[in-house]
Amino acid sequence: MIDSKRLETIVAEAGKIALGLWPGAGAELRAWEKTPGSPVCEADLAVDAFLKRELGALLPAAGWLSEETADDPARLEHDLIWMVDPIDGTRDFIRGRTGWAVSVALISAGRPLIGTLCAPAREEVWQAVAGQGASRNGKVLSASTRTEFEGARVPAADLMKQDRMLTKVDQPNSIALRIAMVAADEADLVATLRWGFEWDIAAAGLIAREAGAAISDSFGRKLDYNKRDPRAFGVVASAPAIHAATIEHLSERAHKVAGK
Repeated sequence: MIDSKRLETIVAEAGKIALGLWPGAGAELRAWEKTPGSPVCEADLAVDAFLKRELGALLPAAGWLSEETADDPARLEHDLIWMVDPIDGTRDFIRGRTGWAVSVALISAGRPLIGTLCAPAREEVWQAVAGQGASRNGKVLSASTRTEFEGARVPAADLMKQDRMLTKVDQPNSIALRIAMVAADEADLVATLRWGFEWDIAAAGLIAREAGAAISDSFGRKLDYNKRDPRAFGVVASAPAIHAATIEHLSERAHKVAGK
């Protein structure tokens, strides 16, 4: 259906474009806020334009949904759609830190079919195809198999009082990379309690699932993609055995925040 080698080349080239504009490699970068608290930079736009052109040429039948492109409702008419976050983790990118990645997913009938994360500052390429497993730099991934919720490793800069039974590990700014940490057994759970966009989690969610992790929204519901409103309330990616406990632990806060 799709030239997988060409897709790999396109995403790798997108990573090179981003790396060439990254302050961590010495580049001088223009950055601004789209809205208060929502940073964007010239690398976001350059990578977005490149991917839109190249992925569109690779699979002309597919629609398009990206953080940096105005949403076109015509995407709802497509069974196939590219879902892209050109720079996931823009804050780390702007600060010259390594916790960012180019995120590309191909969605088929509302489900991720292919997912790729390119994190060139970390020299990492994460890949998954539905039903075929997940890998990082060619090495097959197996997700966390933790069975106890207490003490679970979670990427976090800080923990709220009610979460201090958990164990902090390194937190990249990119939510996609945090989810991928569960896929690589470098974290046991990742959870957010806010409305987020499908492009943030589509590729990483497939990588985690194909590695054996459980993934859902913050209420434990399955994630659908290419909805009219392309958002979900939170994401939970975890070792399967602690997923129910995670949902239960977050339930009161999730309902309170979602109801606002």
